[in-house]
Amino acid sequence: RELRQLWEETSYQLERRQCKPKCAEEERAHIYNRPGPKYHLSFTPEPTPDEWMNATDKPKVAIIREEGSNGDREMTSAFFMAGFEPWDVTMTDLLSGKVSLNMFRGIAFVGGFSYADVMDSAKGWAGVIRFNPKLKEMFDRFYDRPDTFSLGVCNGCQLMALLGWVPFKGIPDEAQPRFIRNYSERFESRWTTVKIKGSSMMLKGMEESVLGIWVAHGEGRLYVPHQMTFDKILECGLTPLLYTDDEGKFTHKYPFNPNGSPLGIAGLCSPDGRHLAIMPHPERAFLKWQWPWMSEKWIKELKASPWLRMFQNAREWCEKNT
Repeated sequence: RELRQLWEETSYQLERRQCKPKCAEEERAHIYNRPGPKYHLSFTPEPTPDEWMNATDKPKVAIIREEGSNGDREMTSAFFMAGFEPWDVTMTDLLSGKVSLNMFRGIAFVGGFSYADVMDSAKGWAGVIRFNPKLKEMFDRFYDRPDTFSLGVCNGCQLMALLGWVPFKGIPDEAQPRFIRNYSERFESRWTTVKIKGSSMMLKGMEESVLGIWVAHGEGRLYVPHQMTFDKILECGLTPLLYTDDEGKFTHKYPFNPNGSPLGIAGLCSPDGRHLAIMPHPERAFLKWQWPWMSEKWIKELKASPWLRMFQNAREWCEKNT
């Protein structure tokens, strides 16, 4: 402990100058007696079946990006490794009519800093869709089709909230839940831990698993303006992921909860489970080597990363809902 304190002191002093001092003090208090994360699997990860990978008629998924987006290559790779045919689609493609969402079973809004986030996270991206009648009608039609699904990660998660796709439609703009500046008042890039609560078809069979995952955002704190809306979110079970401490319990403690979201909520989903918006990045951990830490037992025994199952679930759903 003494040596670690000496080693960490310089970092602690720098942290106090870079983020909210209270968060730096919290992190300092929580790191010295950490037992380490206790991951838990409620399922057995498996590689994608050859019949899906070798299929000639794979379901198409649009990997949608906007100016400033990143994470599209990882997202493309994750869906490809689950047996999809991913398409790189820019908002310019949709605006020009070069591509239509009618041809896709799924869409993924990737992470990044659309329009540099200068108008708050994803507001510029949301404006492109909401204030263009043609685009809005196209996205609304896609959302309402019973054979489609969507995934939004990080900036894409913020976008889905601003579009009103999660937690449910019909919420007035002034009451719409959204993701705002982190409590630490800075960008957080960390390997953290989440517990899966289900409620999304992409997380089917993964319930109660506790897994490591990357976060990388400056505005990921869930804000719900009206308590009635928040109560309904909890009542309907629309909180698919929760940030947890080393014991696997949801937490407000920093840095386990990297943005200060209430009850450790790390995302939202629609009532029918087809539309999922999460702040952490499963596409950056769908391969085992992308995990910065994994137990020796898992390294030896697991045939695939647990997060690959998310994308495989979407592939299986497409098979059953043609």
